[in-house]
Amino acid sequence: MPTRHDIRNVAIVAHVDHGKTTIVDAMLKQAGAFAAHQQLDDRMMDSNDLEREKGITILAKNTAVKYHPKDGGAPITINIIDTPGHADFGGEVERGLSMVDAVVLLVDASEGPLPQTRFVLRKALQQRKPVILCINKTDRPDSRIDEVVNETYDLFLDLDADEDQIEFPIVYACGRDGIASLTKPENGTVPADSENLEPFFSAILEHVPAPVYDEEAPLQAHVTNLDADNFLGRIALLRVEQGELRKGQTVAWIKRDGTISNVRITELMMTEALTRKPAEVAGPGDICAVAGIPDIMIGETLADPENPIALPLITVDQPAISMTIGTNTSPLVGRGGTGKGADAKSAVKQRKVTARQVKDRLDRELIGNVSLRVLDTERPDAWEVQGRGELALAILVEQMRREGFELTIGKPQVVTKEVDGKIHEPVERLTVDVPEEHMGAVTQLMGVRKGRMDNMSNHGSGWVRMEFVVPSRGLIGFRTEFLTNTRGTGIAHSIHEGHEPWFGTLTTRNNGSLVADRAGAVTAFAMTNLQERGVLFTDPGTEVYEGMIVGENSRSDDMDVNITKEKKLTNMRSASADSFEAIVPPRKLSLEQSLEFCRDDECVEVTPEAVRIRKVVLDQNQRGRTASRAKNS
Repeated sequence: MPTRHDIRNVAIVAHVDHGKTTIVDAMLKQAGAFAAHQQLDDRMMDSNDLEREKGITILAKNTAVKYHPKDGGAPITINIIDTPGHADFGGEVERGLSMVDAVVLLVDASEGPLPQTRFVLRKALQQRKPVILCINKTDRPDSRIDEVVNETYDLFLDLDADEDQIEFPIVYACGRDGIASLTKPENGTVPADSENLEPFFSAILEHVPAPVYDEEAPLQAHVTNLDADNFLGRIALLRVEQGELRKGQTVAWIKRDGTISNVRITELMMTEALTRKPAEVAGPGDICAVAGIPDIMIGETLADPENPIALPLITVDQPAISMTIGTNTSPLVGRGGTGKGADAKSAVKQRKVTARQVKDRLDRELIGNVSLRVLDTERPDAWEVQGRGELALAILVEQMRREGFELTIGKPQVVTKEVDGKIHEPVERLTVDVPEEHMGAVTQLMGVRKGRMDNMSNHGSGWVRMEFVVPSRGLIGFRTEFLTNTRGTGIAHSIHEGHEPWFGTLTTRNNGSLVADRAGAVTAFAMTNLQERGVLFTDPGTEVYEGMIVGENSRSDDMDVNITKEKKLTNMRSASADSFEAIVPPRKLSLEQSLEFCRDDECVEVTPEAVRIRKVVLDQNQRGRTASRAKNS
């Protein structure tokens, strides 16, 4: 069959923080994608603010480099898909793999294969993609290259790779310095026999298959991602499988439900480095972007109007975690950070607080996020949102919050399913790396959460790696406690492992809440008296309302407290006299930590300025009546 030798399509897959985006940066620079005078940032592919803040890739993105072979041959376009390393964004990985002909598996020379390495590799092997192994960060002082290569071979065998897949080439690299080699360097050193990524480029050209096509076949192009432009409207990113796509061409649009309609391609663009440039034609194997189809969706096909043949729809794994997202129903809704001042009033005008605005935003998210589901609930102003994991849902809430939305978020729950008449719940494979002295604390923590230890290995460097199979419910609220117990030294990563029969009741939080019993401003005097009762979450002067959670009780039950109590004046003392007791700094909870902290009768209020935890029922008398009824029944 005819082959396009001028193009290669490859995805870079790896665990979180193993250096995917850094090595793509080095490839772009060394392929001459930028002029000498251009000011370049680190991690250029991480264009999203949240990606830069968290240091992780959230959205799969594509770039293209023009590689000029050293033998003087014609330049070759290498399309590179930078995929997320976190299993919560698995829908992005699956779409990225559908666009390419091979993958580069990046593995840290010290950490070795981790849960997300297993996840992304399993997806690649299922799609029969050839693999190039790249051992990155060889300059780490604790690198152990031979052991990591052997662990990777074991992982391939564990995932039932066939003989062709297991005969993979190995490249050794230091992505930060932009150096790669086919010769194994000493542990803790940069490859010495190379000065650039030339061996890496050569391995890609040699081992990534060039796209093949049928000259007689009609047009087929698969939509794998969506973008938006202020002038062009919705942009569809697609890979041309057969035939040619031209600007101004009329094509058949085959929708998800099987219906077909003819549409015209108003704009055709190809990626060069980090920008899209207008093009006239895209051939088999090309990754391009088209505009002119306002309602096109991921997984649909553009085909020949005379002979429309649909490509298979993109399928993704089922959601494992759900949470309820609704409009803000607290007394402080729409009042800005403090509810006072000119700045707060002007900010309120930009606020999005209605059910219609929230539903429209969730519907927009569904367009580009195939791994998300939105279901109706009994309430007209709240929806159940299901996703891969807690992080993916927290990222969605954080993005909405930055766009001016005010929301009420329920406690994360697991998505169960019925198998043979029995309830099954999702389970995770958790890999934990901790210093030896914290091994007992982690084992005890996992025991409470119904975790089952599968494997334990000691690398001989004072660190232990343990693998647990644990219900997904047990990992909600796990990370904060884990970091506390290991004094911030532990590393934990988990991946979805399927479903198992219901594990029974889990008690993950033993302490109750300190709940404000009236509205007002927090006073230092009240905080001084209450800090013996538990850990407080609020600063002096913060506005609170009845039912808002202001701290964690040191006992297991909830306690209603007056955190707005003021010191009474007498004719002998002033209000500020004798107040020399130091206030313990309050614990500030992030959005993820607030979601972890929640109990079943609690929820999180999210506004652009603040994240507050509150009771679902704010009135303390009503909560008391409900509790006594439940106790008597």
